[in-house]
Amino acid sequence: MNRNEYQLRQEIVQVGQLMYEKGFINASDGNISARLSPGRLLITPSGLHKGFLDPGELVMIDEDGQRIGPGSIHNRKLKPTSELPLHLEAYRRRPDIDAVVHAHPPITIALSIAGIPMADCLLPEVIVFLGLIPTTEYATPASTESIRVIQELITSHDALVLQRHGSITVGRDPMEAFMRLETVEQNARIGFMLAQLGVVNPLPAEEVAKLLKQRADLGLAREGEATEFCAVCGVCHLGGDHAPTMRLHNQPSEITADNHPTADSTAPHLPRLQPPPVDEAAIREMVAQVVQKTLK
Repeated sequence: MNRNEYQLRQEIVQVGQLMYEKGFINASDGNISARLSPGRLLITPSGLHKGFLDPGELVMIDEDGQRIGPGSIHNRKLKPTSELPLHLEAYRRRPDIDAVVHAHPPITIALSIAGIPMADCLLPEVIVFLGLIPTTEYATPASTESIRVIQELITSHDALVLQRHGSITVGRDPMEAFMRLETVEQNARIGFMLAQLGVVNPLPAEEVAKLLKQRADLGLAREGEATEFCAVCGVCHLGGDHAPTMRLHNQPSEITADNHPTADSTAPHLPRLQPPPVDEAAIREMVAQVVQKTLK
């Protein structure tokens, strides 16, 4: 797809600003790339604050990661982000995408360190528009290890949690990839609140099945995800006890590169977390504070 270079540079800069304003990056964190045309990518440079980029500072590369074009006075001495291998692998595995966003959303990272999975069946909009959000194994940032941990998962998911390191989201353009990042962190925020309350209230399997039909009707379903939803949400055998109301921590299966479910396997369950002692007065006070802040 041939795209207007000026407009694409502006959009990438805008996404960088939004990522910073939303608290998804700080300092020189994060990186953004987009396909300008076949064989040409625009990518953010290494070492610069992505919330304050100039459009001219974006670097043009080919699909092997080599700089192309004469450059400009703004970017002549700049190098592509050190996370370049992560971006190139996503494009290699997903010819249908034209943008990649890597960010460090703090609540998402915290949950990955705590071992609380994001591959769950809690929010209808996440199921319909993103599907399941797997967590990769840990990989040293800016290394070839990052290729290994995403290469299988990115083929069938639009959002991944990078263990201890953030997230990667993909889309048809930088704004769509950013919106998926927002959804990931919102899902994490709600998961964090539930963890504080010591409860999980997953959707019943039959409701998940309805949402998956909506997802399919919108053309968003991906190959192999039905097996994943079977393992995590129980939609493969409806009517069981997959969603008892307000149960204490019994974490759903986590999907990782190593236990990515196939037709003949089921993702293993994470160890059961011990719930904190329930202080009903403290919970009521916490909920009251949240409501007050929401109404301000």
